[in-house]
Amino acid sequence: MKLKVCGMKYQDNIIQVAALQPDYLGFIFYEKSARNFDSEKIPELDKSIKKTGVFVDESIDFVIEKINKYNLQTIQLHGKESPEYCITLKSQNIEVIKVFSIVDEFNFEKLKPYDNVCDFFLFDTKGKYPGGNGYTFDWNILSNYPLKKPFFLSGGIGLNELENIKEFKKSNASNYCYALDVNSKFEIEPGLKNIENLKKFKNITALAETTKNKKERVMNYNVNEKGYYGDFGGAFIPEMLYPNIEELRQNYLKIMAEPDFKKEFDKLLKDYVGRPSPLYFAKRLSEKYNTKIYLKREDLNHTGAHKINNTIGQILMAQRLGKTRIIAETGAGQHGVATATVCALMGLECIVYMGEIDIARQAPNVARMKMLGATVVPALSGSRTLKDATNEAIRDWINNPVDTHYIIGSAIGPHPYPDMVTRFQSVISEEIKWQLKEQEGKENPDYVVACIGGGSNAAGTYYHYLHEPEVGIIAVEAAGLGIDSGESAATSVLGKEGIIHGCKTLLMQTTDGQITEPYSISAGLDYPGVGPMHAHLSKTGRAEFMSITDSDAMEAGLELSKLEGIIPAIETSHALAIFKHRTFKPDDIVVMSLSGRGDKDLQNYIDYFKI
Repeated sequence: MKLKVCGMKYQDNIIQVAALQPDYLGFIFYEKSARNFDSEKIPELDKSIKKTGVFVDESIDFVIEKINKYNLQTIQLHGKESPEYCITLKSQNIEVIKVFSIVDEFNFEKLKPYDNVCDFFLFDTKGKYPGGNGYTFDWNILSNYPLKKPFFLSGGIGLNELENIKEFKKSNASNYCYALDVNSKFEIEPGLKNIENLKKFKNITALAETTKNKKERVMNYNVNEKGYYGDFGGAFIPEMLYPNIEELRQNYLKIMAEPDFKKEFDKLLKDYVGRPSPLYFAKRLSEKYNTKIYLKREDLNHTGAHKINNTIGQILMAQRLGKTRIIAETGAGQHGVATATVCALMGLECIVYMGEIDIARQAPNVARMKMLGATVVPALSGSRTLKDATNEAIRDWINNPVDTHYIIGSAIGPHPYPDMVTRFQSVISEEIKWQLKEQEGKENPDYVVACIGGGSNAAGTYYHYLHEPEVGIIAVEAAGLGIDSGESAATSVLGKEGIIHGCKTLLMQTTDGQITEPYSISAGLDYPGVGPMHAHLSKTGRAEFMSITDSDAMEAGLELSKLEGIIPAIETSHALAIFKHRTFKPDDIVVMSLSGRGDKDLQNYIDYFKI
C-alpha cells in the first residue's frame, strides 16, 4: 500500500516529511481546519511525491486557482461535491479522490454515481469536522465493499494500529486498498508531524509490503490519467488531430456521466439493439469437452455482432459534440455495418473505409452498408486490409477536423478511444455477472474467453473481471497458417513494443520498425497490433494468450453449427477452437463471447468446406 501524509502546514516540517518519500503529501485548504495551509508556496518536492490539495465544498474556481498556484497533482474532496463537480475537475488532467465518512455502518450505493468520475475513494471516520479527527472506524464494514475502485484508508491510523492493519490485509477489501492516509496520530501539534514516528511507521509497513508490492505494481488494469495501461497507450498523433482528440478527452467522461446520455444510451441498447443478449448454456458442446460452456450471444444483437454497442455510444457522443459527418474503418464489415446503421438512425453522413481485399471477402456486409446509405471507400495500399483502412480513415480525419467524428471500432487508437470503446462495450461483462448469478448462483465464472484482434469484444467481456484474480482471462489470436509461417496475426507472440494508429502497443514489425503484414482467414483478426489494454494484460500475465490457426478455427465453427445450431463468425470460431487445445475441469464455468454471427462468412465456409 502507498502512503499519504496529510495536514502538512510548516515549511521545514514539509521538507523533513518529504525526505521520507511518502507517495502523497496532503495540504488542507479549509479555513475551519487547524491545519489550514495558507503559505504562499510549497517547498520543492521530489517528483515522485504527489502534492494533494484537500477541499470541502469549495467553488470550482477556488480549487482551480489552488491547483495552478501550487501545481497540485491530486485533489481530495471532503464535502458534498457532486459527480458533475468531479468530472469538471477531472478535465483539468488531475487525479481526484472523493471522500466518504463512516460511523458504524455505510450505504455503498452512495459510491456508484462516483465510480466512473474519480480515480480513488477515501474512507474516513465521520466527526464534527472533515478529516483529522484521530478516530478509527470499524474496518470490517469494508468487507462488503462492492466495487473495484481502489481506495485510501484513513481515520486515526497510527503506530498502535499496526496489528489491525496486518489483519485488514488478510481481508478481500484490502485488495482494493491503494494507500494508507495518516494525519493526526503522527502530530506534535496540529500540522506539525513527528518525524521519528512517521519513519518508524513507514519502515514497518514497507517491510511488510515488500512481497505484496511486487504483485500490486501491475494490479490496476484500467487506464490511468495519462491514457496508459502500464507501459501501453497514450496519444501519438499528428498536430492537426490534437484539437479533435483533446476535445474528446476533455468531454467523454463528462458526457457519459450525464443522466440524459445514460438514459438514451440504455434505452437504445434495450429497444433498438435488443439487449440484454442471452447467456446460453451450450449443452452439447459442454458434454463433448466435459466442462460447462456458456456463450454470450452478441451475435443476436441488431446488426449481428457486439460492434453496435460501441457505435450507439459514439454516435450519441458525436451528436453532443456537434459533429455532423461520421467516418469509420472496418475489416470484417461488422463495425462498418454498425456505424452505417446508427448514422441512418440519426440522419448523419457516413463514410466507411475498408481494405480492397476485405471488400471482396465480405461482400454481404458491403452491400448492407450501401443499403444503409453509407459510402464505402476501398483502401488500395499496403495489404489492403484493416490496417490500411484505418490509415485512410485517419487521413480523412486530418483533412476534415471540424465537422467529423471518427468512430473507431476497436479498443485501439489514441487515448481516450481505447478507454471509451471499452466502457461502451463493458455492458457485455456487466450482463454476464447478473445472468450467471441467475443460472449458476454466482457472478464470477472460472474463465472468460474472447477472440482478439484490436480487441473491443474482448475488452467488454473482460472489463468487470479485470480485478477479479479468481477469474481466468483467455485471449485468442489468429495464428493464420502458423505462428512461424510468415502468414500470421499472433501479436502476443510475434509483436514488439511499437506505435500504430496513435498508441503504443504490441505490434508485429521488422527489426528496423517496419510494420509486418498480418494474415488471417478472418478479416476481423487480420491486424498487426492489439489494443493497449490487451498488450498490458499480456505483458503482466493477467491474461493467457492462445494462437489458433485458420484450419482449427474453421473446424470449430463447423462444429458449433452442428452441435448447437449456431453458425458463428470466423472471428468467434478462433475462440471456440481452444477446447481442442486446452483442458478444463468438469466443474469449470467457461464463458465465451460469441462476438458475431456467421452470415457474413457463409461464402468463406462454403469455399473452405466445399459445401
